[in-house]
Amino acid sequence: MSVNITFTDAAKEMLTPIVAESGRQLKLKYDTNGCGCLVDGVPALWLVDEADEDDLAVETNFVPVLLERSRLIFFDETMTIDVKPGTTVFQLKSPGQMLNGHMPLVKVGSGDER
Repeated sequence: MSVNITFTDAAKEMLTPIVAESGRQLKLKYDTNGCGCLVDGVPALWLVDEADEDDLAVETNFVPVLLERSRLIFFDETMTIDVKPGTTVFQLKSPGQMLNGHMPLVKVGSGDER
């Protein structure tokens, strides 16, 4: 499955200083923490130190984004990362649906278990 991720200008403007200052990578994580089972989760935007063994780097119109190969089934082929108007919260959209309308940026350290 090929994945196409596009950042809106608003998302790029908000993320540019964060990515530049932190030196970290963006990851779209299918987060199942606290959801009860592996197929019940929500997409989350993480800021990580490094890629995991299962991660795939997807080129975008901004910076490469990491996705877990084993979780690709939970994402659409074409997605847009935007900013919810009037907030500092991100949104993950596809042409057919809103995948996560309230997606905070989570800073995950290398020792964090999530």
